[in-house]
Amino acid sequence: VQLQASGGGLVQAGGSTRLSCAASGHNYSFRRYTVAWFRQLPGKEREFIAAFRGNGGSTHYSDSVKGRFTISRDNAKNEMHLQMNSLKPEDTAVYYCAADANVILSSVRLSQAYDWWGQGTQVTVSS
Repeated sequence: VQLQASGGGLVQAGGSTRLSCAASGHNYSFRRYTVAWFRQLPGKEREFIAAFRGNGGSTHYSDSVKGRFTISRDNAKNEMHLQMNSLKPEDTAVYYCAADANVILSSVRLSQAYDWWGQGTQVTVSS
């Protein structure tokens, strides 16, 4: 599976931006895949942000973004998105999209559960 992330850039605090991730080369229908977004700061581990389980499953968010970020997916277009509102300087990071067809519920927040990753896109929130 190839994941191509886009979006991000420089945003003012309180502003919004939208990240997208396009999938290709997947063996199964895209709707089967659990998709997720993580972020990472230099020298730190990847932090779970949001996930959308496959086959019409549930969405999950980290406490740090709940109510501000929204994960969505368009299975017909093989795309996933992250709408980011009310951005804060501490949201500054490289954001990664991820996907896997075999993520169990208890593992949706674990980066190790995902085999496929996008290249990362920088989001910088200025104060």
